Amino acid sequence: MYIVLMAGGVGSRFWPRSRKELPKQMLNLLGDKSMLQMTYERIKPLVDPEHILVITNTELSALAAEQLPDLPAQNIIAEPFGRNTAPCIGLAAAIIQSRADEDEVMVTLPADHLIVDDEKFRQTIKAACAYASQKECLVTLGVKPGYPETGYGYIQRGDEISVTSGLPVFKVKTFAEKPNLETAKRFIKSGDFLWNSGMFIWSVDMIMQEFTTHEPEMAEGFKQIRKAAGTTSMADVIFNVYSKLRSISIDYAIMETAEHVCIIEADFIWNDLGSWEAAYNIAEKDEQGNAVQAQFFQAFDSQNNYIYTPKKVVAMVGVDNLVVVETEDALLICKKEQSQKVKEVVDALRRKKMDHII
Repeated sequence: MYIVLMAGGVGSRFWPRSRKELPKQMLNLLGDKSMLQMTYERIKPLVDPEHILVITNTELSALAAEQLPDLPAQNIIAEPFGRNTAPCIGLAAAIIQSRADEDEVMVTLPADHLIVDDEKFRQTIKAACAYASQKECLVTLGVKPGYPETGYGYIQRGDEISVTSGLPVFKVKTFAEKPNLETAKRFIKSGDFLWNSGMFIWSVDMIMQEFTTHEPEMAEGFKQIRKAAGTTSMADVIFNVYSKLRSISIDYAIMETAEHVCIIEADFIWNDLGSWEAAYNIAEKDEQGNAVQAQFFQAFDSQNNYIYTPKKVVAMVGVDNLVVVETEDALLICKKEQSQKVKEVVDALRRKKMDHII
């Protein structure tokens, strides 16, 4: 198999720590290693480094190489523009096609997710690969919801169609966008909705066929990239192709319209770390439920706050459920349950042409 790590996002919901030059996937949010490094370490036992591709952007390619020194330089691929996940996946598939057989299995993973129990994760990936190599099916992994999360997309599973390595495989019935709270509660109550993890497994030939069927213009561009792969003109060809591609997710472009889509329920703890609230949920907390990184912290009648001010003494009096994140040039204060809206702050700063702060 080949494993593709998507590492080109901007992580705007993690502003002000996440910036264009150092976005979420390059940050050490959960310890000494970056999210990209943690993802890489998780999948290294599955394949040799020669079979791992990192798709990032031109601004981050040098940093990716620095963080992953044992990855071959030619396996760090820079997108000239951000075009969402469909072009990213098509680009990776085209490069894999140039290096391997048409029936090579391709695993595509976000580089910035938290997964607990790495061994169970690898077992699930192996099972999905075994199924994808034998069946003409686009496989995705779904996570059993633990609570009515409104920041995730959902996938409704249909009938069970097979079992692979002891894991049931279900036909996908529908994809659902991020719901409101009442809808999320209904999804959980029904028992047949899973969180959309954004992890995909399929043969390279199968996904390219789907691009040809559903996104023929993209498919033609990917053919050009495949022909140029490994040559001195490759970067120029990618630039020319990307300049004509629309920005669209793989869900919209392929998954929601493809005929043969199935889902395997992931039996491990997963979190896409999509907001400061998500970071709070997994962080260590004091007896008042505060998650704190500060030089010194004192709280009086203040509970369930997320504080990141590593160089400051922080005191809180009578406040609950806040996010406070400080960097050298910015300060974020928001209600924890509103932290998904931090992206709107970044959008507003961009409109005001304050690019130096984003």
